[in-house]
Amino acid sequence: MEKIYHIYAKDKCLYHSLKKEEFEKIWDTLNNMVGLMKTEYSAEDLTYEELSLNKKVVLDSSHWF
Repeated sequence: MEKIYHIYAKDKCLYHSLKKEEFEKIWDTLNNMVGLMKTEYSAEDLTYEELSLNKKVVLDSSHWF
């Protein structure tokens, strides 16, 4: 099993299919940025989704053909 992450601001996907290391860096950066900079987003607008993928199932899927 492999975990991937998607990061959202409100209803907009900012980053998708991030590996854990990438996710952690970007998540921290985004949370710090919305606190420091004047943007239309607040920390409450940031969310993420964690997905577990079975690589074998994905590779054997008909979606790849």
